[in-house]
Amino acid sequence: MSAESPSIRGSCLCGAVAYEVRPPFAFFKYCHCRRCRKNSGTAHAANLLVAVEQFAWTRGQDSVRRFELPEARAFCTGFCNQCGSTLPWRTKNGKWMLVPAGGLDDAPGAVPDQNVYWDSRAPWYVAAAELPCFAEEGPG
Repeated sequence: MSAESPSIRGSCLCGAVAYEVRPPFAFFKYCHCRRCRKNSGTAHAANLLVAVEQFAWTRGQDSVRRFELPEARAFCTGFCNQCGSTLPWRTKNGKWMLVPAGGLDDAPGAVPDQNVYWDSRAPWYVAAAELPCFAEEGPG
């Protein structure tokens, strides 16, 4: 990885796997599709996309596993075989790395700029801005 832009670090929950990604991002968006919801276990995935040249594993690449959904044209997932954390994965065409933003250890210096697959959003989804905020665990 070159020194053109400062790298942003990321890792899994247990720390066995670490990586670096270098901006700029091809995109940073929230995806509400059923596959991303199933993979993330949340209302949407927050995904960054970078060219493979802008990505490097720095630790534990041997702990990274990949699952390709057979019927999907492009969808697959990456995860740590020790803690199960979602990890970046190379697209099937080999040109891009999809990076789950929740795994970043450093601020990415960008924010998501769109919601995609909005019509597929979870029926229980409520925008975060509509909910009360607490510095730590809330009441109840």
